[in-house]
Amino acid sequence: MKFLKCAILIAVSYCFSVSSNAQYIQVNDTYTAQQLVEDILINSPCANATNFSVSGGNFGSQQSYGYFTNGSSAFPFADGIVLSTGKAVSAVGPNNGILSEGSTSWLGDTDLAQALDVNNTVNATIIEFDFLPLTNKISFDYIFSSEQYLSNPTSNQCRFTDGFAFLLKEAAGTNPYQNLAIIPDTSIPVSVNTVRGSGTICPAANESYFGGFNSSDHPTNFNGQTTIMKAQATVVPGTLYHIKLVIADQGNNLYDSAIFLGGGSFDVGTNLGPDRLIATNNPICANETFNIQTNESGTNTYKWFKDGVEIPTETNSNLVVSSPGTYTVEITLGGTTCISRGSIVVEYAPLAASTASIVQCDENQDGTTLFNLTTLNSIITNNDPSFGLITYYENLVDAQNQITNNAIATPSSYLSNTKTIYASLTNSFGCLTVVTISLQVSNNSFPNVIDFESCDLDANVDGFYAFQLSDIDASVLIGLPTGLIVNYYPTYNDALLQTNVLSGSYVNETQYISRIYAKIINGSDCYGIRSVDLYVNSNSPPNFEDEEIYLCDDIPLTVAIATTFFSYNWSNGDNDFTTDLTTPGEYTVTVTNSDGCEATKKFIAIASGSPTIISVDINDFQGDANTVTVNVEGLGTWEYSLDGINFQSSPTFSNLGPGEYQMYVRDLFNCGDDSYTFFILDYPLFFTPNDDTYNDVWKIENLDFYPNATIRIFDRFGKLLKQIAPQNGWDGTLTGTKLPADDYWFVLELNNERTIRGHFSLKR
Repeated sequence: MKFLKCAILIAVSYCFSVSSNAQYIQVNDTYTAQQLVEDILINSPCANATNFSVSGGNFGSQQSYGYFTNGSSAFPFADGIVLSTGKAVSAVGPNNGILSEGSTSWLGDTDLAQALDVNNTVNATIIEFDFLPLTNKISFDYIFSSEQYLSNPTSNQCRFTDGFAFLLKEAAGTNPYQNLAIIPDTSIPVSVNTVRGSGTICPAANESYFGGFNSSDHPTNFNGQTTIMKAQATVVPGTLYHIKLVIADQGNNLYDSAIFLGGGSFDVGTNLGPDRLIATNNPICANETFNIQTNESGTNTYKWFKDGVEIPTETNSNLVVSSPGTYTVEITLGGTTCISRGSIVVEYAPLAASTASIVQCDENQDGTTLFNLTTLNSIITNNDPSFGLITYYENLVDAQNQITNNAIATPSSYLSNTKTIYASLTNSFGCLTVVTISLQVSNNSFPNVIDFESCDLDANVDGFYAFQLSDIDASVLIGLPTGLIVNYYPTYNDALLQTNVLSGSYVNETQYISRIYAKIINGSDCYGIRSVDLYVNSNSPPNFEDEEIYLCDDIPLTVAIATTFFSYNWSNGDNDFTTDLTTPGEYTVTVTNSDGCEATKKFIAIASGSPTIISVDINDFQGDANTVTVNVEGLGTWEYSLDGINFQSSPTFSNLGPGEYQMYVRDLFNCGDDSYTFFILDYPLFFTPNDDTYNDVWKIENLDFYPNATIRIFDRFGKLLKQIAPQNGWDGTLTGTKLPADDYWFVLELNNERTIRGHFSLKR
């Protein structure tokens, strides 16, 4: 029967060995070894199992092995067998404590220790049986769980590694066990230290197979587990095998572990060989067939499927395929109800091109030209990086056998006429492809050189200019069929061999002129090569710098430039070589020469005008340290002079002595001038009225130019002695009486504009 259940009439103590909580796994530890193997693990007519045995820990009425179901939990196996290094029923969640239930008197297993390459195993639980397979393949699914998967272990705990082994050997003979519980595609046995996640003090290992650390509400009472893993082996049908499933603690009896074997996952099927995948570097080579063989003996019935769809015409024990897909076989073994299934995924390596051609130009029309065969590389490989080095041969046999001594030595510059050659290449999967290549010579010729001109439009007009090469395409392709493209090269050979391609912008290497070559391409073929001469024209007239022009008193001014230009365009709308500037501002003229190149000159019109002197501020009576400042009105920029020869920008003159002066003011830009006469005054410090005709009168010179001025003279006591007119002086008398030698004071009032006070001495 499939499994046993507790019956009402069975003793209560018997039922205590069955755990029940729906959100966690449920475990029944009352099953016999035969029931666990036949009813739970295998459950298939394709294998006959005998000679069952089970052993484990002694916990009274409880066992270290049993049958489990996932209840309503998320545990990935619906049911199966659990083997533990403690009580089987203790595997039931939640994960709320550390399981360390086995005693040190519960021994380990030497076969497991040898398989794991460890020592000191304890608390071993073992199921063994013999089985006779009717097919050539066996496998089963399992999850390894352990309390040693601590999220916060000490470094000491990293030394212990509980483990599990699926041991297989022929029942007869002396061949050693083969451990099937290994990391896929390796020989590494599954244990705590060979499958571990990162994030703890213990180093991670084969992390992609680690299922995770468990929280407290996990369906099992273990700290972590692997992902679902598969143990598998190829067997000989009709040969009796012995299987030993064993788990044990290592190092000590602490921190229990368990193995969960998926119910019904013991698959007895047909091995069709490894998948042929690009990812595993063993796909089938393109254009080859692949023979899938079952290798099942006897008189059997075969059904073949591709991608789940039956191939009704295929009923043999082998299947020859020529296209990728997932191929499956169902084999009904003769005289039994066993249906064996096998599957294999077949992928094909990328296909290289079968043929290629290249048409090259022939400038001198002699029937031979240089070919750059390497330009075919991307076409031959379809841009697939799995293809390796491509070698080119003139002989097909040499290409098929890759006789490199006979390969074309310089494929990037191969001189040839029209003929057939061959490319040989091997991809990373060892598949050889030979591509037939047709070399052809184009007879298109272009005797005329294309002249392409441009003005020197950059900031530095020096005969060098960055041509946008795409601007030349239309000139190169004029009159040619549509669909052609153009690439540019510095030399003819570069164009022929497609090396040193020019792109984007190109600055001529020779001042004012440079020759490049345009290769016209039709697909990958050379339609023709044209010479292109690049000319850099310029318009750099002399005296074309920006110029300032001054408009005097708003009088219009006519400006002119050279009459040798092709066209004129003034910013005010004029289109001749002259224009009238009427108002202040900026005026530009753009001229074009016979090459169509432009140059621009700017005139800056500045308002100016004639000066008018309105006054001179005089600070005199300072001896020879007198200063004057002239005041001017009008629009302009002035310069000033006292002699009409030497001009200065400041309107102030200093360190002037008494006397008559002429002030000159002129516009800096010749818009006009003005002049003004003024006097610097001073008074004598003493006089000697002794009738010697020398210095007999005290008088202020040039005061008569101030006819309204008045002078009053006082003695030291402030008594007014005399008031005199500007043109007169004082002879030192009062009502005809000579005054004594002494100091006298005066007050001078100049036209009611200012008052000067001072004193002088009368000496006898």
